[in-house]
Amino acid sequence: MSLPEINSDELQQFLLGLLNTPSPTGFSERAVEYTRAALEGLPGITMQVNVKGALLVTWQGKHSSAPRALSAHVDTLGAMVKEILPSGRLRLIRIGGLTWNSVEGENCTIFTEDGRQVRGTLLINKASVHVYGEQVTETKRTAENMEVRLDERVKSSEETIALGIRVGDFVAFDPRAEWINGFIRSRHLDDKAGVACLVSAIRSMAAAGLQPEQTTHFLISNFEEVGHGAASGIPTEVVEMISVDMAAVGEGQASDEFHTTICTLDSTGPYHKGLSSRLRRIAEEEKIAVMTDIYPHYGSDGSAFWAAGGTAAVALIGPGVDASHNYERSHLDALLATTRLVMGYLLR
Repeated sequence: MSLPEINSDELQQFLLGLLNTPSPTGFSERAVEYTRAALEGLPGITMQVNVKGALLVTWQGKHSSAPRALSAHVDTLGAMVKEILPSGRLRLIRIGGLTWNSVEGENCTIFTEDGRQVRGTLLINKASVHVYGEQVTETKRTAENMEVRLDERVKSSEETIALGIRVGDFVAFDPRAEWINGFIRSRHLDDKAGVACLVSAIRSMAAAGLQPEQTTHFLISNFEEVGHGAASGIPTEVVEMISVDMAAVGEGQASDEFHTTICTLDSTGPYHKGLSSRLRRIAEEEKIAVMTDIYPHYGSDGSAFWAAGGTAAVALIGPGVDASHNYERSHLDALLATTRLVMGYLLR
């Protein structure tokens, strides 16, 4: 089967824009809307944002005897204001599996309830080598020892409150997204890269005048990083679901930054063997660069769907991403391979 051509420039531009749209879990409305707008007006497609804030895209297929679903999540790691310190600086609480050392020294934005955006930087509370000496390296990177230095003239909690900042405000860390030599390096490729692959697959097929073999629902979830993204939102009639998320690259892993990967097991157990094997055969038939791998410290929208009582067969695929939940990197080849695997599945 000949797969449609992918507009790689369009994929790259969409992903860059999505990465630059802040969306920590619980504050993903802008990224959901960015994704919805990218699919607006395509033939045979309907969309709705559910009460939870997730985007459900439904694409009418040639048949509707065995409806399918694919998911990717637009929410990312981030933080919220936990405390306004007497110094006027902020103490944070993490959203999702963020590690403090991975965002130390990173610039961030605090989104106030009244719509203001206040800039700052996350630092340890003893950051100056010339003042604290060895304490800089010895200080443990814990929530109690990290603080946001605001780029405002504030020296007291009262002055910070006067800016409109309150406990519970969302904090997004700068993605520092950049395409270079075919690589995309950025925070939050988990899982905005997966969203980009789904959007690219839909656009590419629509541009070629194609439709999926079966009616297919695409859930762009918004609470995956805290464990319940696709626990709701997948229509009950679906018989198969594929979660499109990043593939973890590192020591002891088969995944790399240039392939798409089929994950056969994660921390919640094995995925559906029959569906995973079918995806392998599709990759072989289409000559798609694919790996298989296992992630012991991983969970997905698919596992959340199963944990909530979903009965469809579930598989997990995604582009290889280095340094997951840190300053991440992948390659265009992995994104294209993932997009092609999605299209190969949709067309069969």
